[in-house]
Amino acid sequence: MGELEPFLHQLCDAAAVETMKMFRQPMDVVNKDEIKGDSSFDPVTLADKAAEKAIRDLINKHYPGHGIFGEEYGEENTDAQFCWIIDPIDGTRSYISGLPLWGTLIGLYENGVPIAGIMHQPFTGERYLSDGTQSKLVHLDQSKNIYSRKTKSISDCLMLSTSPKLFEGDELESFLRVENACRLSRYGTDCYAYVMVASGQVDLVVESKLFIYDIAALIPIIENAGGKITDWQGNSAAQGGQILASGNIDIHQQAIDLLNAN
Repeated sequence: MGELEPFLHQLCDAAAVETMKMFRQPMDVVNKDEIKGDSSFDPVTLADKAAEKAIRDLINKHYPGHGIFGEEYGEENTDAQFCWIIDPIDGTRSYISGLPLWGTLIGLYENGVPIAGIMHQPFTGERYLSDGTQSKLVHLDQSKNIYSRKTKSISDCLMLSTSPKLFEGDELESFLRVENACRLSRYGTDCYAYVMVASGQVDLVVESKLFIYDIAALIPIIENAGGKITDWQGNSAAQGGQILASGNIDIHQQAIDLLNAN
């Protein structure tokens, strides 16, 4: 673990070379859903693919026995004890819109359990990470530990979510119960929402339909900052799905009760 943080930074450096080449520049955008015959919009860019390839190349060079699961290039040796989970650009919609609400996510699992992760926003230079012990923010050549909020009542909470379009039917009703109970809610944040919980800026994130690579890196960051992250029933969030992240266990339980209220 002692060499893990420097390697996470090395991976982020390599990915940033590729993502920043194209950010706020004219670019080709492919709709993955259209390729699959779907009418919705799931964009991918050359930057997504180039950044993931750069990350994979370094992992294969330094840890050839490790597995890799990336959004763009799929699975490789994922039965290994250690497996890296990669989302080269989480928040591609923000990326192609020129908004800095995106980040590179790199998580490390040991036997299916999240043990470390980093979220890097190369435009602002922020890196939120956990090496499995403490969570920290590295920014402008300074490193400081981060801690989640200790808010006690959900009525005092600030809540984030990427979009209400993530929910439909009963899910939407559950989401709205939590949103209506909170003091304030904001949208459009993707991975930034979770590091804002970890750093004590907000209290809650409620989302659904997340894939493993959307959440893997963020779980250790939240948990080692004092927060709680599970699915909507209180089970492991390690495989994605319906996700609830909270600054503390008290708020977490209040949100779970609302999500599952009849």
